[in-house]
Amino acid sequence: WTVFNVLRSEKLTTGLLSCSLTDLYKEVYQHLARYVPKIYCLGPNLNPQSEDLLAQLLLQAPLEWYLCGEDPSTGLAKLEQNNQPSQLCGHVFRVGEPTYSCRECAADPTCVLCMQCFLGSVHKEHRYRMTTSGGGGFCDCGDTEAWKKGPYCQKHEPNISDSCQEDPLAHLSTDMIARCYNVFAIVLKYAVDMLTWDKEDELPPGLEPPDRGDTYYCMLFNDEVHTYEQVIYTLQKAVNCTQKEAVSFATTVDRDGRKSVRFGDFAFCEQAKSVIVRNTSRQSKPLRVQVMHSSVVAHQCFALKALHWLGHVIGYSDALRRILCQVGLERGPEGENSSLVDTLMLCDSKMWKGARNVYHQLFMSSLLMDLKYKKLFAIQFAKNYERLQSDYVKDDHDREFSVTDLSVQMFTVPSLARMLITEENLMTTIIRTFVDHLRHRDLQGRFQFERYTAQQAFKFRRVQSLIGDLKYVLISRPTEWSDQLREKFLEGLDTFLELFKCMQGMDPVVRQVGQHIEMEPEWEAAFTLQMKLTHIISMMQEWCATDERVLIEAYKKCLTALTHCHSGFTDGEQPITLSMCGHSVDTIRYCVSQEKVSIHLPVSRLLAGLHVLLSKMEVAYRFPEQLPLSELSPPMLIEHPLRCLVLCAQVHAGMWRRNGFSLVNQIYYYHNVKCRVEMFDKDLIMLQAGASMMDPNHFLMIVLSRFELYHIFSSADCRKSYNRENTNKDVVQQNNTLIEEMLHLIMMVVGERFEAGVGQVEGCDEIKREIIHQLCIRPMAHSELVKALPENENKETGMERVIDCVASFKKPGVTGRGLYELRPECAKQFNLYFHHYSRADQSKAEEAQRKLKRQNGEDMALPPPMLPPFSPLFASLVNILQCDVLLGMLGAVLQWAVEPSGGHWSESMLQRVLHLIGMGLLEEQQQLKNSSEDHDVSFNFTLKISRPGEAPSNTASVLALLENLQNAPHLEVHKDMIRWILKMVASIKTMRELTASTYTVTASGSHGQEEMVCDKDKAERKRKAEMARLRREKIMAQMSEMQRHFINENKELFKQSLEELYASASTSTSLEHSPTSSDAALVCVGPRRSRPREKRQVVTCILCQEEQEIRADSKAMVLAAFVQRSTVMSKNRKRPPHDPEHYDPLFMHPDLSFGTTHRGLYFEAVQAKEQRRQQRLRVHTSYDVGNGEFLCPLCECLSNTVIPLVSPLTSRLLFPLSSCEQPGLGQWLKISGQQIKAMHSAHRKLHPVSEFLPAQIILIIARHIHMSPYSSTIKEMLTTFGTATYKVGLKVHPNEQDPRVPIMCWGSCAYTIQSIERLLVDEEKPLFGSLPCRQDDCLSSLARFGSACWTAASQPSVQGHYIRLVAALIPDPQVETSPCILDIDMLHLLVSVVLSYGSVHSQDSSGLSVDAVQLHFFHLITVAHMVQMLLTSEEVTMEQESGGAEREEEEDICALYNTLRTHLGSSLPEVASGWHLWRCVKTGILPYLRGAALFFHHLNGVPTPPELHALCPGQWEVLCGYLSLPSNLLQLYHKSLSLSLVACHFPRESNSLIDLPDDYSALINQASSFTCPKSGGDKSRAPTLCLVCGSMLCSQSYCCQTELDGEDVGACTAHTFACGAGVGIFLRVRESQVLFLSGKTKGCFYAPPYLDDYGETDQGLRRGNPLHLCRQRYRKIQKLWRQHSVTEEIGHAQEANQTLVGIDWQHL
Repeated sequence: WTVFNVLRSEKLTTGLLSCSLTDLYKEVYQHLARYVPKIYCLGPNLNPQSEDLLAQLLLQAPLEWYLCGEDPSTGLAKLEQNNQPSQLCGHVFRVGEPTYSCRECAADPTCVLCMQCFLGSVHKEHRYRMTTSGGGGFCDCGDTEAWKKGPYCQKHEPNISDSCQEDPLAHLSTDMIARCYNVFAIVLKYAVDMLTWDKEDELPPGLEPPDRGDTYYCMLFNDEVHTYEQVIYTLQKAVNCTQKEAVSFATTVDRDGRKSVRFGDFAFCEQAKSVIVRNTSRQSKPLRVQVMHSSVVAHQCFALKALHWLGHVIGYSDALRRILCQVGLERGPEGENSSLVDTLMLCDSKMWKGARNVYHQLFMSSLLMDLKYKKLFAIQFAKNYERLQSDYVKDDHDREFSVTDLSVQMFTVPSLARMLITEENLMTTIIRTFVDHLRHRDLQGRFQFERYTAQQAFKFRRVQSLIGDLKYVLISRPTEWSDQLREKFLEGLDTFLELFKCMQGMDPVVRQVGQHIEMEPEWEAAFTLQMKLTHIISMMQEWCATDERVLIEAYKKCLTALTHCHSGFTDGEQPITLSMCGHSVDTIRYCVSQEKVSIHLPVSRLLAGLHVLLSKMEVAYRFPEQLPLSELSPPMLIEHPLRCLVLCAQVHAGMWRRNGFSLVNQIYYYHNVKCRVEMFDKDLIMLQAGASMMDPNHFLMIVLSRFELYHIFSSADCRKSYNRENTNKDVVQQNNTLIEEMLHLIMMVVGERFEAGVGQVEGCDEIKREIIHQLCIRPMAHSELVKALPENENKETGMERVIDCVASFKKPGVTGRGLYELRPECAKQFNLYFHHYSRADQSKAEEAQRKLKRQNGEDMALPPPMLPPFSPLFASLVNILQCDVLLGMLGAVLQWAVEPSGGHWSESMLQRVLHLIGMGLLEEQQQLKNSSEDHDVSFNFTLKISRPGEAPSNTASVLALLENLQNAPHLEVHKDMIRWILKMVASIKTMRELTASTYTVTASGSHGQEEMVCDKDKAERKRKAEMARLRREKIMAQMSEMQRHFINENKELFKQSLEELYASASTSTSLEHSPTSSDAALVCVGPRRSRPREKRQVVTCILCQEEQEIRADSKAMVLAAFVQRSTVMSKNRKRPPHDPEHYDPLFMHPDLSFGTTHRGLYFEAVQAKEQRRQQRLRVHTSYDVGNGEFLCPLCECLSNTVIPLVSPLTSRLLFPLSSCEQPGLGQWLKISGQQIKAMHSAHRKLHPVSEFLPAQIILIIARHIHMSPYSSTIKEMLTTFGTATYKVGLKVHPNEQDPRVPIMCWGSCAYTIQSIERLLVDEEKPLFGSLPCRQDDCLSSLARFGSACWTAASQPSVQGHYIRLVAALIPDPQVETSPCILDIDMLHLLVSVVLSYGSVHSQDSSGLSVDAVQLHFFHLITVAHMVQMLLTSEEVTMEQESGGAEREEEEDICALYNTLRTHLGSSLPEVASGWHLWRCVKTGILPYLRGAALFFHHLNGVPTPPELHALCPGQWEVLCGYLSLPSNLLQLYHKSLSLSLVACHFPRESNSLIDLPDDYSALINQASSFTCPKSGGDKSRAPTLCLVCGSMLCSQSYCCQTELDGEDVGACTAHTFACGAGVGIFLRVRESQVLFLSGKTKGCFYAPPYLDDYGETDQGLRRGNPLHLCRQRYRKIQKLWRQHSVTEEIGHAQEANQTLVGIDWQHL
């Protein structure tokens, strides 16, 4: 069938070549009508492989033949060869792929490079930002408008030759062009028709299939309203599928936008549809479901394929791309908006996700890659802008799936944006569309967001994307203006002012009196709007600043708008006249605390911004005649901003408490860094602008009136003390706060001069000042500073330019982050009343600065800093400082402070007054310094403050009051400041007096005076310091007297605690006093073993504080412990997990594929019963009570069992012969062989066996006679701990009788010793003395527990284990399956044999001492380990050291090796050098010997030799001596053993976590190409890297969930059980955070090891600074892993942060 069709398609091709366009159109449609339904959609399960193959053969091949006129493979290759490749990169980003933007050269933040272009560009040496793409969008390499410099990478660098832009079609023959045109026209038309087709049961004319069956699909479409869970649940009911299938359906619908959920006849599908609609229409609109005929679905599938094919074909040649663009944008017969591209765009919101994605991709690879057609497309896009946006707002899909998202590709190109503004009036269109969508207005036409329904809120969120488009259009400022651009921009500004008029005064508030507000009013929408518009407002002002004519026009328009707004405000404003200090002013009566007031005043704020620009651009001085400055009414300008600032002051004073949180939040955001630039800052500028055009006395009276403080300061006797009759404490308190706030406002109006245009400063001075004041609070990290500074529209703060001149950087350690510290010389610029400080910041900064001064021994005053001069437009503001009204107020406050009466003033009020006086003095000093000879200084502050009041009242002058205050005892804190002021006054007076005489004398004179004051200061300070010292000494003496008294009273108690300390010291510390250390070398094993000093071990219970000695017959004392499975030392993670029920753990394989370990244990003894009670008291969440977990009651560490403290079994159990009588190895082997025989027969319950055996060996064979030496509670604890280890280690239910319990205990003891030994090596610590005491105690308790655990188990089973263990060393005919010697880990064998021997010894009367047996076993196993190593040794080339110091060893090792070769034949290679063999053995056996030393030290309690407490040479000999081994180990060798071969090399390397790349973007790139293994080639949303084995997993998604013990778990959780025995360490690549998991229910996030240049991590990749690997931090994570502390870390994290508990860790 296929072959026949191929032939037919060739025939079709030849037919096609010879017909006209309309015939061609018919031919192609007939062909498609016939074959598409036969290839696609033939059943319920689609088969994409065969479909694609057939579509390629039958549908695409003929089109390609026709297109090329020859075999497509050669034709397309020719096209590709002739093509001049585009200089645009055009790489379309995948989801999660890294993108790079250069912060220095990019025209705006949307200009990005892909990784390849970035690495080949100049930008990688610049400051760049790295982010991950959300998909879509393409690389801007080669676009000259996107980059200020370096637009090309090496790959896309243009050749000089092709600089002349020729038409790409020139290379093609006209015939070829015509054919391409025909094919593209037909295929694109077909695809557009099919994708925009809305009938479910019929096809467009020409496509009806010849034979039509009754087969339908029930098609489910995606929406963003219903959740995954709702869809899964509904599908299970509607099409009765399993949950797995429903999940897969839901995932596909979410990914592709639609999926058929049922296939069959019409009725069958219709029934499913009705169930789905019924089930999902209760809360919201129902899911969209359609029953579609299979042929319609088939054609739609092929239409998508056809668009893919077009995208593929135009990739061969720019000429084809241009033809396709031409076809797409060609107008149809219907005229306007009838091109195929228009049709697609306008139907965008009707299509499903998959279809949208495909055609957007096609647009990007065609229209947007061809510069000529990009322009034409942009024009069409702008024409249809309103319709597209309205469709988008009504739709519910995310913006990335909407065609409106393409705006970023066009509007950010500066030339296109300007063209669209001038030709299509784009700016006006965008703003108008935006305003049209916000319909809710009040009677005055202002926006009203109250009672917003969910629907409107949703719409409001979507409308905000329009602001984004406006931002793109404005993001690059024009360098030259055309008249047309001016006209259209100002027209846009008009619409913008219309928008602002709707915002001016929105959300007004009225003070609640009496009762609290009932419902919090909606405030967030208005602030969201304000925040979104902030950058737009700033950019508008920047545009205005680039052209004087535009600025003047804009200023006029804005002023008109403001006047219009003001005429709308009528607040029952009666005119009143205020008079004070001989001045009077007319104003209106208005109380903020009684009338409506709004915080939203965008029109006034825009005017303030433009007013500053007039000064900055000097327009105000050059064209004053064009500006309406004379018509301005300053009181009108300041009215609303002043009300707003008064509102803030009253909220601070607590007058608006009853208005609830919404007002508090509004005030917070008003000052917050995100909004303040266009809110608070501009209000302040408006006050400055108004005040600079008014009489300062008038300005201050209006301010007093608005602050509702006029009555206090205007009364004649205000100095005496105001409102004595009104003693309401609240009112007094409020007024005090208001006075403080008002004084602060005056300081800001006069002192804030760091905005370019207000003061004579540069742009960077403002940022410097911000940074200095932030760092005055405390040293800060880079990210904290960035957060505290306002960002511009390019997300830049400008901080990097200036940070180095004001701060120094301190690098971080292993934790913490890098910090910037203020340079000491910048501290003098500190202003305590900095206008951006919050209350909290101010007090912290004051404290920090005073502390600094105290440390440097300086004067404690914090005077105001020197300020830059005002620019001419604002110059008159300084007169506020010397005006009568202000001086009157200052005098009043000082007078109140002199005679404090009833708390009608506050210290902070006085502090502000002193600050203002300081500002005045500094201003005068600066003017004097800068004045020229002839020019007289008009600013005379000193004169004003030293002049007393007028005749009738004769009030004292400000200066006189200050001198009075200097000695007031209640103002100790302010003495320094007052002293500084008086010093300044003196120096200014001398400056003024001596301007006539020579200047030099002045200087020295004032200097002398200053010195005098200075000496006085110093003497005063010295006296204070002396007094403080005496007071300290007196207190210390009192304290030590009390201590002595206490000790005498409680003598007994102290004695006891000292004894106890001594008793509980661990054995390693008692080394110095041990009797054996002096006379002989210390030996820890064997008959010559050093005897530990017999001492009582007394411990204290941490729950009831009782003391108890550890004895075998006393009550049990236990340590809290945590047992966990581990694969940290595993050399083979691939090994399949064993079956827990039948697994035999007796022998550990040397690859340690997994073990159980005990993590640090706490020396506090706890009674187990007490613990149960603790669990009943409160169920905690960071541990799992079901698994027997609890927190140690003392240190809150996670524990899941307890280890009993067991006293070492001393000689009362052993009847030792003297060491000379102990048998040698040969004899011992014989004896033990007989013992084993006896046990074999005993276990077979034979007759008494004494007759078979030599008389001197009598075994007591009676299992019921064996006496346990331990008390019942200790026995119970032995069982408890043994069972816990067994349960965790084998993952089975606890069973005390299981014979494997003791094996698990011995194994975990050996594994714990091995992991601790490895840890000490990795951290280069000595073998003894470097462990914390809790680990030390853990090891000794474990070893002793191991030696005692047989008493709690059935004796014959333990003896059986012993027999099998020995058989591994000495072949025993009665034991069948003994493992090969290479399959046994020798340390595990040693520990198990030694610990199980106790059960044999208890029935042994042969007089063998345990010590001798231990030594023989140790020697045997050591030889076996050497044999293991010789069998697995590889040829290693090491430099041989000269010197024959180890001659003997080398000869012996060769002898042993050759013996092995004779037994094994030729399977062992010949080795020439004994030196190499001895080296291999010596390095390989060291870990085993160190482990053995740890084991025997803790088991037998022998003190350790001091040489092993340090890393010094000669360790080998000491270690061998301590273990009673000859240092030539080969002297142990007596006989060899028969073996077979597999290999694990010794010494085993320590495992480490995987190597990570240095640059984080390499990881992001790796993750972006990782596809989910389950859902065919779909990008994984949360790719996660296992740091233990390096696997990449698809985490946190439905697709990769698997079942584990009957529960659905995510990929990471499942992986932890395969790779890490339930513990996992992962790196979430997109979030840049480390994830710790333990079991199914516990996890936490941990700081990643990647830092930026500022020493900070960037979790979530929000800041985008380049990240590099910090090796120390990675080592720290590795150490946690090697120490088995991951679970403990999770426990601590969950204790500290309760939100971690609520996360479903098992789904990750």
